[in-house]
Amino acid sequence: QVQLVESGGGLVQAGGSLSLSCTASGRPFDFYAMGWFRQAPGQEREFVAAKTENGGSTYSATSVKGRFTISRDDAKNTIYLQMNDLKPEDTAVYYCVARPGNPSTAVTLYPYWGRGTQVTVAS
Repeated sequence: QVQLVESGGGLVQAGGSLSLSCTASGRPFDFYAMGWFRQAPGQEREFVAAKTENGGSTYSATSVKGRFTISRDDAKNTIYLQMNDLKPEDTAVYYCVARPGNPSTAVTLYPYWGRGTQVTVAS
């Protein structure tokens, strides 16, 4: 059974930083893209960033480019999201995701989801 477990959310002031991590278990994640989506209250889930395995391609939403960095440790089946210069509009539940093959920005193409971790940015 595949499990994705996020950690690292919390409350931070605008302009601050947070780091999220997600560890996958239950199967090998070679050739799987892993990444992050987020969902703010009353809004749909939106793509944040994703990365292919073994130092491959990285994809990020325009809204987070230059502020968020996704990285991956394939030996640990773990991905990270370093979030800098956080803004109140980054407030959301952040979900870790995984899918076979290349990353996608489409919610429906990710079969594996974590339970989410809350990130709150105070103004």
